[in-house]
Amino acid sequence: MSRKREPAETKHRKRRRPEEEEIASAVEAGETGETPAVGANLRRVRTARSMSLEDLARASGVSRAMLSQIELDRSTPTIKLLWKVARALGLPFSALISGGREEANTPSILRGDRAKRLTSHDGRFSSRPLFPSDQARRVEFYELRLAPRGLEEADPHPPGTTENLVVNRGSIQIAVAGGVHDLAAGDAIQFEADLPHSYRNTSAVEALMYLVMNYPDTMLAGLRGNV
Repeated sequence: MSRKREPAETKHRKRRRPEEEEIASAVEAGETGETPAVGANLRRVRTARSMSLEDLARASGVSRAMLSQIELDRSTPTIKLLWKVARALGLPFSALISGGREEANTPSILRGDRAKRLTSHDGRFSSRPLFPSDQARRVEFYELRLAPRGLEEADPHPPGTTENLVVNRGSIQIAVAGGVHDLAAGDAIQFEADLPHSYRNTSAVEALMYLVMNYPDTMLAGLRGNV
């Protein structure tokens, strides 16, 4: 009996090393493209702390190859990957996506048709910053979208971080600290986000949420002193 030959594409995928798979997954999911200043910010912070790519890879659990691709603007990181890097560096998320400073006292308008979004590996969860990317901030504001029946599992954020979330559309189940909380449209929740937590859309429509992330004062103070 002859064995069925595998497609060349399948064989190629099986031969990938872990770091190659990490990079390829971002490309295949359509997650490459423009993300505000991530590569330049990551390289600046890392070098300011005299960290090699290997050092950061060990601290974050993200491969050296993937970190290099991000710094060279050849790959856009997923939400979860960028959170791992920010946590390893002890930085607010906005420290990695911030651009140049805006002029003081000048209103900032964020056009919806020019929105920069970060997505999950499967593309079912997305995050849109709703604050100017001019500097790192202690308080961040996001629009979150989760596909019908979708699940997004989040790693713990830095110690002292809290999340305030309100559901605008759909039904969301938040799991944190061993408890499960069901939220309908109009419901809000605040919880300590320095623990593993997850968001599950229990409805048949895309869920729309708004999230306020609060970091401890000590984190921003450390950022000013170390970056």
